[in-house]
Amino acid sequence: MGKVYDGLDDRLTAFLRRQHLFFVATAPLEKDGLVNVSPKGLDTLQILGNRRVAYLDLTGSGVETIAHLRQNGRIVLMFCAFEGRPRIVRLHGKGRVWLLDDPEFERLAPTFPAYPGVRAVIDVEIGRVSDSCGFSVPLFEYVGERDQLLKWSEGKGDQGLAEYRRNKNSLSIDGLPGLPK
Repeated sequence: MGKVYDGLDDRLTAFLRRQHLFFVATAPLEKDGLVNVSPKGLDTLQILGNRRVAYLDLTGSGVETIAHLRQNGRIVLMFCAFEGRPRIVRLHGKGRVWLLDDPEFERLAPTFPAYPGVRAVIDVEIGRVSDSCGFSVPLFEYVGERDQLLKWSEGKGDQGLAEYRRNKNSLSIDGLPGLPK
């Protein structure tokens, strides 16, 4: 059954790299605030050490993860095996948001693919690594990546994306500050 690890070892790292999809969960501190779970795809995850990962945050309709991390830093990333042996791996930690004009963003950005629509890097210091069986997770066959978000971002262009982020990503659905206007 489940196990807690000291950090990401070679086997866990290999498992994470094989996954085409992971989920990110955050929540505000307010008891009536909305918990958020976001799926992440493409090749946006980098493993920076045995207790540190980061992923590219692409422009989207919401800004919950950024708003929650700015408020309290709590985050969990979950990886599920949809092919092969069943397994779920969770990375609990404290996340930081590096925006486009931040020196840390500029340092980390070259380690990722150059996607249009990038708005931040989410950097996670892992406090707990655990796995569980995943026996109830269904099997799915990976067909490929969707390209709609990338095409949409390319169509918007830099100015259009900046305007979109100002209009749609400045506040979370709970009214927390997201991206600066």
